[in-house]
This record gives sequence, structure tokens and C-alpha cells, in this order.
Amino acid sequence: MADQPRRVAADPLIWSVGARSPRTESVGTNPIEPRNLTRMFRALCAEHGIRPVRLHDLRHTCVSLLLSLGVHPRVVMEIVGHSAIEMTMNVYGHVNLETQRRALDGLDGVLSA
Repeated sequence: MADQPRRVAADPLIWSVGARSPRTESVGTNPIEPRNLTRMFRALCAEHGIRPVRLHDLRHTCVSLLLSLGVHPRVVMEIVGHSAIEMTMNVYGHVNLETQRRALDGLDGVLSA
């Protein structure tokens, strides 16, 4: 990341995601106070007329949508920073009715051929 100092100088609010909490590169490794992040997010929701939800709910929705789109669980695991694929699949690997239907249709196609 040779260009990292240049990027930070150009935009002091570049985000990087650490193992546990979001951090701003402009303030080093000091984490943003979680309550302040929540307040900022709620203010953005109000400003744009969006019903506020918990940030964790957004994470859950993101993972669930990625899995339902067929993104490989290993890729999803890396996106959300889980240390083990079992965590991703045990917590977020809900099998919805449409996914079941597609799997059974695929099996039917193989067995019918």
C-alpha cells in the first residue's frame, strides 16, 4: 500500500475495516466510538427518509443476500471477517424456500436426464 499516505492526505475520512470495529486512517488505529457511529448512521437515515435499523441488522442482511445470490460462502466469510466458514454458515446460512426449490429442481433435472 505505497499510495496509502497519499490517499489519506487526499481524503482524511477513508475507512478501513479492522478485525472488530471500523477505523479511520486519518486518526491511526483509534476505533470510532460505537455510540457515535450509531448516531451518525441514524442521522443519515433521518436525512434520507430511511427507516432506521440496527447496524448489525444491515450486516445480517448483507450476508443473507450474498448467500442467496449464490456467492461462495468462503467469499462471504472473508467479506465479513469471520475467522471460520462454520461461523458464517451456522449463523447466516438460512436456507429459504426459493433456494430449496432451485436445489430440488436441479436434482430433478439430473435424475430425469
